[in-house]
Amino acid sequence: MSKTHFGFETVDEQDKAKKVAGVFHSVATNYDLMNDLMSGGLHRVWKQFTIAQAHVRPGAKVLDIAGGTGDLSKAFAKQAGPSGEVWHTDINESMLRVGRDRLLDQGIVTPSLLCDAEKIPFPDNYFDVVTVAFGLRNMTRKEVAISEMRRVLKPGGRLLVLEFSKVWEPLKKAYDVYSFKVLPWLGSRFAKDAESYRYLAESIRMHPDQDTLKTMMEQAGLDAVKYYNLSAGVVALHVGVKY
Repeated sequence: MSKTHFGFETVDEQDKAKKVAGVFHSVATNYDLMNDLMSGGLHRVWKQFTIAQAHVRPGAKVLDIAGGTGDLSKAFAKQAGPSGEVWHTDINESMLRVGRDRLLDQGIVTPSLLCDAEKIPFPDNYFDVVTVAFGLRNMTRKEVAISEMRRVLKPGGRLLVLEFSKVWEPLKKAYDVYSFKVLPWLGSRFAKDAESYRYLAESIRMHPDQDTLKTMMEQAGLDAVKYYNLSAGVVALHVGVKY
C-alpha cells in the first residue's frame, strides 16, 4: 500500500482523502471567517491577484477546482458573462454546498459539481482557464491532479495554482510560531476545532516549495511556467500554459 502525508502524519494513500474530507466537513461553515482571521484579510488580496492574472474574457470556459466558498467562481462568472461557462467544483460536499448557496445568495447562477481533481469529468481541451486556490496541497497525488488539469485545458489555456508556499527565510521562526501556536488557538476559539487547523498548518509545511512545484508543472507538460511570491512567500501563484 502506497504511503503519503496527512500533515506530519504518514498514512495510506487511500486514507488521506477520508481524513482531508473530515477536516473540511468540520471547517466548512466557518471557512470564510477563519480565512479572514488567519490571514488578516490578505486571502482576498491573493485571490484578487489570481483573478487578475487569469485574464478571463467574455465567453470563456473556466474550471475552478477546489472552489470552496466560491470567491474565484463568483469573479469568473461575472467576467465570462452569459456566453461563458464557469464550473464551481470541490471534492468536499460540505464546502461545495456552502459555496453553491453563497453564489446563489449573491445572484450568481453557475454550475456546482462534486469533482475529484485526480479524475476530472471533462473532455480533453475543453477549458480556457483552470484554477485551484488553496486546494493542491490537500490532494493525495498532486502530479496526477496537475496532469488532469493540463489535459482539460485548450491549447493556449492557462493553469493557475494559488497555494501556501515557502516563506522568506528571515520570517521563518515567527511564521512557525504563528502557524503552530496561533492558528490552532484561533481554530479552537472561533471554530471549536483546533485539530483541523493544526493539520492545515502542517499541510503547508509538507507542500512543495516554489521551485519544486514549478518543476512538477513543467513535468506535467505545462510551458512558460512562472510564479509570483506574495506576502514574502507565505503564498505563491504559479501560472503555466498548455501549448
